[in-house]
Amino acid sequence: MLEAMVQTLNTIAWQYILLPCVLVGGIYLSVRSRGLQFTRFPRAMRYTFGRLRQHDTAQKGELSPRQALSTALAGSIGTGNIIGTGQAVALGGYGAVFWLWAAALLGMMIKYAEIALAIRYRQRDEAGDWVGGPMYYIVNGMGSRRKWLASAFCIFAVCASFGIGNLSQSHAICSAVQGVLDAYSPKTTLPPAVVGCVLAILVALVLFGGMKRLGQVTERIVPAMCGVYLAMCLCVIAANALQIPKVLGKIVVAAFAPQAVLGAASGIAMRQAVVWGLRRSAFSNEAGLGSAAIAHSAAQTKSPAEQGLCGIVEVFVDTVVICSVTALAILLSGVKIPFGSKTGVELPTAAFATVLGTKLSALLVAACLILFAFTTILGWSLYGARCVQFLLGTKAVPVYQLLFLAVTLLGTGLRADIVWELADTCNALMAIPNFTALFSLSGVVAQLSKDKS
Repeated sequence: MLEAMVQTLNTIAWQYILLPCVLVGGIYLSVRSRGLQFTRFPRAMRYTFGRLRQHDTAQKGELSPRQALSTALAGSIGTGNIIGTGQAVALGGYGAVFWLWAAALLGMMIKYAEIALAIRYRQRDEAGDWVGGPMYYIVNGMGSRRKWLASAFCIFAVCASFGIGNLSQSHAICSAVQGVLDAYSPKTTLPPAVVGCVLAILVALVLFGGMKRLGQVTERIVPAMCGVYLAMCLCVIAANALQIPKVLGKIVVAAFAPQAVLGAASGIAMRQAVVWGLRRSAFSNEAGLGSAAIAHSAAQTKSPAEQGLCGIVEVFVDTVVICSVTALAILLSGVKIPFGSKTGVELPTAAFATVLGTKLSALLVAACLILFAFTTILGWSLYGARCVQFLLGTKAVPVYQLLFLAVTLLGTGLRADIVWELADTCNALMAIPNFTALFSLSGVVAQLSKDKS
């Protein structure tokens, strides 16, 4: 009964709070900023990738633009890009991919607004580091009387950091390691405690090195892991290139009439296509949650509008590129998709196996999952620490970090679905205080958008 209640609460939080906020908020901000995510998209690409090629040395308390973007991508690019995209296809059919794209277009504007506001209202902490994010643009932008709203955001974010940002990711890493052992040595098992200890040590080495070390690690891992994964997907897509027009046609048709593609027996209606496309898009790129703005607030930048351009590219890379190639690889591969079922890593693995072979696919998918999950843990460790700092002060951060490491260790051997559901709910509830601020400060966003620097 408790599990059913939590699942119902999770459904309400995502379908009736976060998704409407993303749709209404994305359209509203786009209109107020005159479609900035489209008109300045070429400039955003030139600026972001131009800065990524530079190895700027950030000042004390700052991250270079490359490190800030990599840290934000580390928090958003995770198991949801691999497993979540497969689930969107299985639960929402071909049409879910179309709505995933639609949500990403709005998400680019939302992420731009979050980052621009984070830079506009950031401040220095006791150590001289830049700190910012929704809690700061709520208090500094809307007034100190709204501190309760900022505190609510932080509470939701801390809970989400333990669940979605840690527990589920560490469990995915353990499952990925065991999956490789099953493929190459079926009789070999590795105790979850061993994986947990190694993972906790690696996280601790980065976590206690401060913001600088976090930025240095993510700027090296994130581009490499994205490159490897994209290469895998493109191998499958290239091998089935002749089927691309047919699959794209099915995606467009199924977005509005799923049963015209899958048949009435599939049980997938347009509502499922819309909901799962929008839901997995928001879950993947985190636009509307405000989490990435925490990382970007430490960036070395000339203006809020300049750093906000990175948010446009961030959503594009995370969802339009990585999620899209995952979906296309699955749909083009010809593997049997259990429509209506919540799938795991076995669906994308099977798709890659059609070209790369079973063992190599298992190894590469496991490697990507481990890197994606590990960097997600690192990204969320920063988000949670900054929220604890806002709530309780700097002295409480080491306590949070120790608890975070304990969850990392426990997560490899604990499969607490109800805990994940609660954390997922908190993840969605972050949108309430964040969108309250985005709507309230939309005029500031529009004014910042006039900055052409």
